[in-house]
Amino acid sequence: MKQVMVLGSGFMGSGIAQVCAAGGLDVLLWDLERSLVEKSIAKIAAGLDARVTKGKETVERQKEILSHLSPTTDLKDAAKAELIIEVVVEDDAIKHKVLSEVESYAPESAYLATNTSYIPITSLAASLKRPERFIGLHFFGPVPAMKLLEIIRGSQTSDETLEMALAFAQQIGKTSVVVNKDTPGFVVNRINAAMRLEAYHIYHEGIASIPDIDNAMRLGLNHPMGPFELNDMSGLELGLSGLETMLRRTGEERWRPEPEVYERVERGELGRKTGKGWYDYSDGVKKPRTDL
Repeated sequence: MKQVMVLGSGFMGSGIAQVCAAGGLDVLLWDLERSLVEKSIAKIAAGLDARVTKGKETVERQKEILSHLSPTTDLKDAAKAELIIEVVVEDDAIKHKVLSEVESYAPESAYLATNTSYIPITSLAASLKRPERFIGLHFFGPVPAMKLLEIIRGSQTSDETLEMALAFAQQIGKTSVVVNKDTPGFVVNRINAAMRLEAYHIYHEGIASIPDIDNAMRLGLNHPMGPFELNDMSGLELGLSGLETMLRRTGEERWRPEPEVYERVERGELGRKTGKGWYDYSDGVKKPRTDL
């Protein structure tokens, strides 16, 4: 494989583009506005600059990686791609629209993939003419640092497409796990959502404070971050959307979030990016909240 197209230049899309470029693939990075893509590529360059400064990357390697990245705002460029990875907003309708449109421009030999965290692959494949060439490639952020790639088969995903995905993972230096049953949340997010929900319950019931729950998970189970810290990093609205997807698609009440989650999201307190979430980041450092 030589040419990949990544749809979406946000945090995850830019990370996927970077690891593909580092794996020697030519990458078309797409978004609705060229300024968004150029900003994303500039951030990739800045991150590589930092690695060069720390002696973790050479200038030559940095230039080589960046040379593989090309910005585009034209979905018709999918005609050049062997693999197209959709990384747009976690919304069924938007994903269906983007995937069906890009498939119409892609060669029949091209493979399509989605980086969805919770939406079943079979559901997204319903809008495609070639569902057998569609697969889930679930990366974890920050993508350059995280080793895992979940590969999820839809009900119509072919063996050939699975073999492509396994080879692709190896080419970009990721360790893959295969999810054979297409279920909401797959493996990691299903387990993580259940753990986060239990943390919500413990806080809601007054059993322990948010900092103590996080400390317990970090020091007791050697997790790098506690569930509330991790939720603040990824975004409370994304975590809530994932839980609502689990609740809606399984019909199981065990996936219903506690009221405190809705309250923070409704107030726009989404975590680090807004300055407040489960913790207060308004001064640039994480502090327990004293205003609730």
